[in-house]
Amino acid sequence: MAYKRQIDRLPIIPADAQEFNVTCHYCIVGCGYKAYTWPMNRQGGTAPNQNKFGVDLSEQQFMESEAWYAPSMYNVVRQNGKDVHLVVKPDSECVVNSGLGSVRGARMAENRPSKVTGTQQQRLSDPLVWRNGVWQPTSWDDALDLVARVTARVITEGSEDDLVVSVFDHGGSAGGYENTWATGKLYFQSMSIRNIRIHNRPAYNSEVHSSRDMGVDELNNSYVDYELTDTIFVVGANPMETQTNLYLNHMVKGMQNGARFIMVDPRRTVSVNSAELYAGPDNVLHLPIKEGTDLALLNAIMTEIVDQGWSDSDFIANSTFQDGAAVAQDEAHPASLGSLDHAMEEIRLSLDEAAEICGVPVEDIAKAAAWIAKPHDDGSRRKAALAYEKGIIWGNDNYRVVGAMVNIALATGNIGREGGGVCRLGGHQEGYFRPDESVVGRPAEYVDQFLIRGLGGVHHVWACDHHKTTINASEFKRAHKRRSDMVKDAIDSAAGGTREQLVDAIVSAINAGGLFVVDMDIIHSQIGQNAHVILPACESNEMNLTSMNGERRLRLSEKYMDPYGNSRPDCLIAAGIAQNMERVLRDMGQDAYADKFKGYDWDTEEDAFMDGYGAKHTDVTYDRLRDSGNNGVQEPVAGYENGQLIGTERLYTDGVFTRHGREDGKALFCASGWRGWQAAGKAREQAAHKYWINNVRANIFWQNQFLDQKNEFIQERFPYPFIEMNPDDMVEEGLNPGDLVEIINNNGVTQGMVYPTATAKPRQVAMVFGSPAGSQGNVINAGVNELVLPNYKHCWGDIRKVSNATRETAGISFKSKEIAL
Repeated sequence: MAYKRQIDRLPIIPADAQEFNVTCHYCIVGCGYKAYTWPMNRQGGTAPNQNKFGVDLSEQQFMESEAWYAPSMYNVVRQNGKDVHLVVKPDSECVVNSGLGSVRGARMAENRPSKVTGTQQQRLSDPLVWRNGVWQPTSWDDALDLVARVTARVITEGSEDDLVVSVFDHGGSAGGYENTWATGKLYFQSMSIRNIRIHNRPAYNSEVHSSRDMGVDELNNSYVDYELTDTIFVVGANPMETQTNLYLNHMVKGMQNGARFIMVDPRRTVSVNSAELYAGPDNVLHLPIKEGTDLALLNAIMTEIVDQGWSDSDFIANSTFQDGAAVAQDEAHPASLGSLDHAMEEIRLSLDEAAEICGVPVEDIAKAAAWIAKPHDDGSRRKAALAYEKGIIWGNDNYRVVGAMVNIALATGNIGREGGGVCRLGGHQEGYFRPDESVVGRPAEYVDQFLIRGLGGVHHVWACDHHKTTINASEFKRAHKRRSDMVKDAIDSAAGGTREQLVDAIVSAINAGGLFVVDMDIIHSQIGQNAHVILPACESNEMNLTSMNGERRLRLSEKYMDPYGNSRPDCLIAAGIAQNMERVLRDMGQDAYADKFKGYDWDTEEDAFMDGYGAKHTDVTYDRLRDSGNNGVQEPVAGYENGQLIGTERLYTDGVFTRHGREDGKALFCASGWRGWQAAGKAREQAAHKYWINNVRANIFWQNQFLDQKNEFIQERFPYPFIEMNPDDMVEEGLNPGDLVEIINNNGVTQGMVYPTATAKPRQVAMVFGSPAGSQGNVINAGVNELVLPNYKHCWGDIRKVSNATRETAGISFKSKEIAL
């Protein structure tokens, strides 16, 4: 990252440069950074009193020292209408990352739009409306008027069920408490929208329903707990790759302090390799299960813990439900919930049975149970920090397998305890705050299938692209394009007419099966190709944005540059839609309905924050968060004393569990019995095709690959989505490194670049998720887990060569990702 073409020197940050608190807006870890800006015609000097860091810059500054920054951390941006220098570098005082920067976060500066350096010129700058066969730039008034007129006509002539919404539910660049509140207020308070889905799954639901039903919030520990624990147990995650600085700054310290490391993953990943380097191979246990068998393994570990008498009887007696079943299995609860004894009736699975199902030796399953729960020689209880993520969340039998993780933590008393916790490692940061959403129901509507069936008439899309991040994507794309093209044809046929004639034409096309699409985004996305109105959003640091990380650390990431062009924060776009809906409905004589769209008179994102989150959490304000710096405050906020916000280091230290809303405060165990494949079609697909196509993430562009389409550093490393294969399989298929291939099955076709990986098992490949150049979702079937949770992780297909390595791929390094320190 230190090397960059055409840059051989960087300006020195002057002592009086402006300084801003920045939280990296990519992954959930939320590393702290500092941004510095100063006028173009000035820079600092080498003398200590001439630069921001007060050090002698005439001497060599070593990498990651306080005064060091890379070319990727520098750019020129607009601030208050003027060009200014910008440096965004890791904050050494932030307890999250202690000065570490990830390959994504440390490129935040270069991924800012700049007309001086030419970066990110694909950003959307003005509202666009489909007019005369192309997208024409227009004013906000014109675009919002059309959105409101069409939306209001459709939902008043039909119902609110005719409005379909796709929306983010997270923090980071396209979320935060400001934006989730605004969209939630629009769709759940002003309207009662049921047909709504979340950015990465085809319904509006939680990825951890069972954990919450059991009483346990999925983010309940502190990152420091990984440093204080005896055992780190990771299932369905790859923290070195995708929560990098949580791993390096906290998990590694735990291993250096003597913690053992257990990894459950069909693949041997860089996390396993790295853990062996830090902890030593004798203190690392990799359980390479057969695909989709996590639940059987977890149940066997749970059975062994209980049968060996290693469970925490005091914790179980005091903090968990005791009287059989508390919640019956039904459509909303894919497993019953209740006491430990009740759950064990379904859970019980012997080591031998689990070994047969999972393909993991009996002795390794027993060793995992002992490392998690066997007391120390002095009789003291072992601490275990349990972590999980998309491998089971987007895997087989979501509700039960997440419940099985929580079962182990409850049985061993490792929640609310120093060195414990059972937590998602997370994707995006969290910034979710919305009004009551019970109108959606549970199970929620399978929105993708709703649209494919020709239902709904208007589709509002907020900062998500289902063409890259949904299952059954091939069919979804065809249906969505066909329906949106009907409306484009109607718009073209009404060219030159009045606004009323245009709206009439659009509504007629909708009534004939068409779909009117409104896309809110920062670039012209693939699903945006179907849009009729495109509204340009800005992102974090072009606006003030609040969110919390994976240990519930709430921060204010400050605005340090102007929004690109005429783009606006999502919260103010939502306010604009609401204001126009009120006006249009009044013009239609719908005054009572129009009244529901009052209360959006926000001028800034801070107004939206105070209208939502700030109204409920009155101790929290922008000024107080700004004073809290990059260390912020851990939620829930307990008060404000002596000029500081008071936070909560870890949840449930009192042994009272609240997430399920039960008055008794008792946690529930999940009767998470093993039942094989749960999502439809998986077993049939497995039998019909040669390769398991696993769905994985990559450190280098996870959550910002859409922006990196124009980034030279990234494109030279991965110009196409990688498909990791065992070298023997490559020989069998006649493939060489860098060759382009297609993956084919009955669901569709996708494509990528072969990447030889010696540690990959035969007949198992790993394809990167969400690539603009090739979506794995094309070959994933429509089958979902109960409660409409997608199983991205399990699909099967055959591999066919498309071409030899291209000029872009022939020069790529295909060295092993496993390294020795």
